[in-house]
Amino acid sequence: MSFSLIQTALELGLTGGLTVLALYLSYSMLNVCDLSTDGCFTMGATVGAVAAISGHPILSIPAAMAAGVLSGFIVAILQTRMGVESLLAGIIVNTAWYSINIAIMGNASLLNMNRTETVFTMLKDCLKDTPFPDSYRLIIAFAAVTAVILFLSFFLRTRLGLAIRATGNNPAMVRSSSVDPAFTTTVGLCVSNSFTALSGCLLAQSQKSVNIDIGSGMVTIALASLLIGQVLFTKGGITLKAVGAIVGSVIFRLVYTLALRFQMPAYMLKLVSSLIVVIAISGPYFRSRIPLMKRRAELNRRDNA
Repeated sequence: MSFSLIQTALELGLTGGLTVLALYLSYSMLNVCDLSTDGCFTMGATVGAVAAISGHPILSIPAAMAAGVLSGFIVAILQTRMGVESLLAGIIVNTAWYSINIAIMGNASLLNMNRTETVFTMLKDCLKDTPFPDSYRLIIAFAAVTAVILFLSFFLRTRLGLAIRATGNNPAMVRSSSVDPAFTTTVGLCVSNSFTALSGCLLAQSQKSVNIDIGSGMVTIALASLLIGQVLFTKGGITLKAVGAIVGSVIFRLVYTLALRFQMPAYMLKLVSSLIVVIAISGPYFRSRIPLMKRRAELNRRDNA
């Protein structure tokens, strides 16, 4: 595998890793399976692209994250105030965002940013006379991931962060402590969806285009990456597990890169994603069964002796 392919996998792994960190907060901490990820990712990409095209590349970052906060708020309201199940709430919002995203893009399904100044082109200009002129994508992705991990490490140790973590484990206990689980769920989903939108924004600006299907399958990819990270980093605190989520994202992208390297058809990549999810989920189960299987084999050996 060439260095350029590895660098591309690292760039995509780190950029997509922001969505993995979003699921780490919502799925692992809040115990909420948010299926609005695909639509939220696309919304961050479209809002960021429109802001950049309008001549505000720096503003595109907070604008995309604000759109993500709105997405998380709506999902949370459906769940906590309107009695909609979490899975159904995510599906409803994800479906609605398809129409909203096309409206944001000016009734188009594709935006081209080849001539648009973005945060990536700005850094590229700054690095053109340095030894790392082609590392601007990697630097921005790494900086964003580092900032989010540091934020999570601090936020989840605050009083509100501890309440969010407790909500995922035992909502009744949180309620008995005079903390509203609906509030903590809302805050958690707003924060996690802001990370998802940031991920979409950076990917769109990195590849200089955004289409309406840019977020398709992101929830599967992010979940697979998160599960890979959890398998590799079974112990440790918040920071280590967040790093594990990013490592899982990079490993997932490396598998994708290998699949493309062996000229696998693009339409087969969805199947690869599904298989990785199955392996990541079933791996810990089969690993826990190994001692029992060994004991059974030992007993059978003794009986046959």
